[in-house]
Amino acid sequence: MDLISKGWFSEVQDDLWPGQSFSLKVKEVLHKEKSEFQDIQVVETETYGRCLILDGIIQCTTRDEFSYQEMISFLPLCCHPNPQKVLIVGGGDGGVAREVVKHPLVKEVHQVEIDDRVVQVSKKYLPSMACGFDSEKLVLTIGDGFEYMKNHKNEFDVIITDSSDPVGPAVSLFHESYFELLKQALKEGGVVCSQAGSFWLDFDYVKKTMKGCSLHFPKVGYAVTSVPSYPCGHIGFIIGSLDANRKLEKPAKKFEKSEIDALNLKYYSSDIHEAAFTLPRWVEKHFYE
Repeated sequence: MDLISKGWFSEVQDDLWPGQSFSLKVKEVLHKEKSEFQDIQVVETETYGRCLILDGIIQCTTRDEFSYQEMISFLPLCCHPNPQKVLIVGGGDGGVAREVVKHPLVKEVHQVEIDDRVVQVSKKYLPSMACGFDSEKLVLTIGDGFEYMKNHKNEFDVIITDSSDPVGPAVSLFHESYFELLKQALKEGGVVCSQAGSFWLDFDYVKKTMKGCSLHFPKVGYAVTSVPSYPCGHIGFIIGSLDANRKLEKPAKKFEKSEIDALNLKYYSSDIHEAAFTLPRWVEKHFYE
């Protein structure tokens, strides 16, 4: 599949965000292949650094990836008072693993990624993210996340689902039954976080996903971050807690600025954590009232 035209890559996805596209000027195509599961491409862009593209959709660029990786990791980690054992579902570029292992309370991280080729391509072309695979805290399993969790019940404090958008191999990760599986794999008081799309693009789909989560988690919230290379420059996360009294917008672990700098966090902070749950009135009204 040729995604480059006249030196530009344009992300066109009529099913997920019809009527719009985001384009990046390409300096060089570094890698292109079709794995068992998806089309994989890495390009060097003029202004966003290296870019990983799966099935024609931008997954990350080295210019702005940290805002996504840090928030999908530290939001749920800091919603839990003691996140010692963590599971990552997806995240084949290694960015989430890189962030999760930074948390001082995290002792053990397990990751299950279905497509080994994404891992290997990321190790070669995106080492600043794939360095997450080098941590001694991490155990990587190549396989199906559903099957993995069926065999690992009541094990994890936090589960983070770093999936691509709801097309292709990732579509099942947005269904209500998936949240039931997450619940079964958690310990008491556990927390989950899933990439949940943007309310600007598909308000009803985000609300439907939140409803699916709330059928299994007594406390559910939606938080946002800014990622310029994503559609609308915006993406959200659904966070669920098995602790009905947990105030998701109030981090259980607060970091001082000196700690944030020591952890090399560029986007996340305890103030950003609280602000991320503050939604526009029209969204708040329809999500929570």
